[in-house]
Amino acid sequence: MIVFSAFNKIAMRIVPFLVSAVATAGLVYALNRPLGSLPMAAGKFLSPQYGFWQNAEPASKSFDEELSFSGLKGKAEVYFDDRLVPHVFAENDEDLYFIQGYLHAKFRLFQMDLQTRAAAGRASEFAGAKAINFDKEQRRLGMVFAAENALKEIEKDSVSKAAFDAYTSGINAYIGSLREADIPIEYKLMNVKPEKWSNLRSALLLKMMAKMLSSGTEHDLAYTNAKAVFMPEELNKLYPQVPDSLLPIVPKGTVFEKPAIIPVQPASADSLYFGKKDTVSVKEISRPNENNGSNNWVVSGSKTQSGAPILCNDPHLEMSLPSIWYEIQLQTPASNAYGVSIPGAPFIIIGFNDSIAWGVTNSQRDVKDYYEIRFKDKTRKEYWFNNQWTPARLQVEEIKVKGGAVVFDTVAYTVYGPVMYDESFQGTDSSGRGRNLALRWTAHDPSNEGFTFYKLNRAKNYDDYVNAIATFQCPGQNFVFASKSGDIALWQQGKFPARWKGQGLYVMPGEDSSYMWQGFIPQLENPHAKNPERGYLQSGNQRPADSAYPYFIPGTYLTARAITIDNKLAAMTGITPADMMKLQNDYFNTTAEDVRPLLLHFVNESELTESDKKYLDIVKNWDLMASPDSKGQTVYSLWWQKLQEEIFRDEFARVKSILWMPDQQAIMELLKKDTASAFIDNINTTGIETLSDVVTKSLKAATKLFDEAAKKTGNKNPGEWYKANHPAIYHIADASRNSLLPFARTKLHIGGNNDIINAVKGSHGPSWRMIVHMTTPTEAYAVYPGGQSGNPGSKFYDSFVDKWVEGQYNKLWFMREGDKTDKNVKWVMKFKKG
Repeated sequence: MIVFSAFNKIAMRIVPFLVSAVATAGLVYALNRPLGSLPMAAGKFLSPQYGFWQNAEPASKSFDEELSFSGLKGKAEVYFDDRLVPHVFAENDEDLYFIQGYLHAKFRLFQMDLQTRAAAGRASEFAGAKAINFDKEQRRLGMVFAAENALKEIEKDSVSKAAFDAYTSGINAYIGSLREADIPIEYKLMNVKPEKWSNLRSALLLKMMAKMLSSGTEHDLAYTNAKAVFMPEELNKLYPQVPDSLLPIVPKGTVFEKPAIIPVQPASADSLYFGKKDTVSVKEISRPNENNGSNNWVVSGSKTQSGAPILCNDPHLEMSLPSIWYEIQLQTPASNAYGVSIPGAPFIIIGFNDSIAWGVTNSQRDVKDYYEIRFKDKTRKEYWFNNQWTPARLQVEEIKVKGGAVVFDTVAYTVYGPVMYDESFQGTDSSGRGRNLALRWTAHDPSNEGFTFYKLNRAKNYDDYVNAIATFQCPGQNFVFASKSGDIALWQQGKFPARWKGQGLYVMPGEDSSYMWQGFIPQLENPHAKNPERGYLQSGNQRPADSAYPYFIPGTYLTARAITIDNKLAAMTGITPADMMKLQNDYFNTTAEDVRPLLLHFVNESELTESDKKYLDIVKNWDLMASPDSKGQTVYSLWWQKLQEEIFRDEFARVKSILWMPDQQAIMELLKKDTASAFIDNINTTGIETLSDVVTKSLKAATKLFDEAAKKTGNKNPGEWYKANHPAIYHIADASRNSLLPFARTKLHIGGNNDIINAVKGSHGPSWRMIVHMTTPTEAYAVYPGGQSGNPGSKFYDSFVDKWVEGQYNKLWFMREGDKTDKNVKWVMKFKKG
């Protein structure tokens, strides 16, 4: 009784898991053998001295502590509030970041370790043979190569190096103090040990973010395959560069200066590039989630009730437990910033200080291109470039596999970058012919993205903000800004190649330099706006500028959320933080607002059964809100999905390998413009299908699925939207979504979708909702779907999830020097030089 009352939290999560595993294998047989599918000795895992019981955290646990370390320069204190948010007060930057590193390790060590090993292509050390191809892909992507180049830049600047060195020292100080009993439970489950930290690992974490946010924005391989079967005018309809309904980040009508760089298209482009009907047959192992994106907006004092700007941000990422974010305040005599950090890297990434607030969304810009390489022979020691055989740098990669033999892979580096795909790793065409595809990616270039946030944490005004983001290269981001002086701004910032029209849409010839990037768009020519007359700026991953922008800027842009945000903000006056909370949690479906009239107009009701008509009536009477209990959203989503499949399945069947379906906005606009589009007809039938035919057929296909599900489960259908959308937050190590369910939160009662402001889709969604009101004192609110602790046995593991689901917020306590005896202080951790 005493044990389970003290360890209630850990028992609730882990005991069901253990019971299942032990029942499967038999307790006697399982002792000192792998536990279920997890490679740990069960006897040791169950040990009272070292096992999972030691990770149980009593609800009354105190975080008061006095610590001394030789690496510190002075005294420092950490004041925890009742949400376990640390407010760090240090006398200098080095101690500040030492303590940030220590806290990240104390509360999120396994998360940091797993993410950076995975970034380096070392997941097989945790997961065994099933992760070998993932590790090969990471290494062929050049992740360590990119991190090493970044590290040189990080350590070139003395201030930057000192901050990263101190942060790394803080992590290692915690790791060095760990008793075996206190090692995070995931290490015990997987029977692995923490590793010493380094600045390179922090650089790797930042490059993993670059991969996550820039590797889902290019479709060179898919477009190459589409080009082989579609005519140029068809490609323009399927993948338009500028959608009809675009509401760009920079207001329409903005006048752009003549470009400083005018790239020249190669003379051979029409024959060797645009006209070439080649295909690529590869399997991308770990393509980032296509729904990665975000919302941010800022309104000026002219539109708020207080007369002060309000800045809002909600980045949409894969949600996980522990959360990607760690909330923290960092204060020295020279700076005071609050927001969220990424465990594994110093600084505050999204937040505010005494003078400004900032947030980010993904630019969606394409910054990766593939080039076909011709090697002299199968040794890949030389490749043909600019009329001569050029030496390749061969990098031998050693992949250590848990429970298996070491795997070796050799990656060839060219003038473009690493050869990601070749005959030894998935590089073929549809006929099986070998293809060698080298990758040019801006993330490989020397950069110091972390230092951008060091400067933003200390920025005082608009000029400081512009100077801070100037060093940010990859992934491209939309940095939104507000200041106490009343300025608002939004810059799209990154290192973007200056492309000729069409460059980089498809695999390019790599035998000479004529197809290489000819330069980069100067920062001052990146799309940006300051203090617009309309009183607001917003980005929801849409194209940053209209067709007047002088550069070719391909990417994977999203439009619907931006339209919803723009429509809402344009109509609002006297705005308060409560209005912004309501907007961040908005469920209105703008895409459906355009699509539903088309569906209802073209459905042939005379061909519908009574069951079909029941579902049609649900869509007719729907309020266009993707709320959790909405049945209209459920029916509409499946009907719209089936219609898209019905229209394009026949054409895309001709693409034998990787492909990319047109986005919803492009399809909707195509059908609105041309209800007799040739794509509507099924090329595999003798008759000619009309839009009415396919709309009706699609509804009947959706009806069939609903009815079959109802018969199978005995439940009424369609179900509420949250049951169809499967909103959940899984443990970060649970790639299968079923092996660590006791550590997850599933069946969350929340609505949304990727094209809706509250962009929850499955395990993907708003990973941090923040609202900052630039009053004096600053008024700020935020919440994220997780908790401060990475320990599943802690009450702080998922303590914010319910509030996040309900659309509620925490009021942020921006602590001051005089608040050290405030009632909000729950625990104090004191640091001193040892």
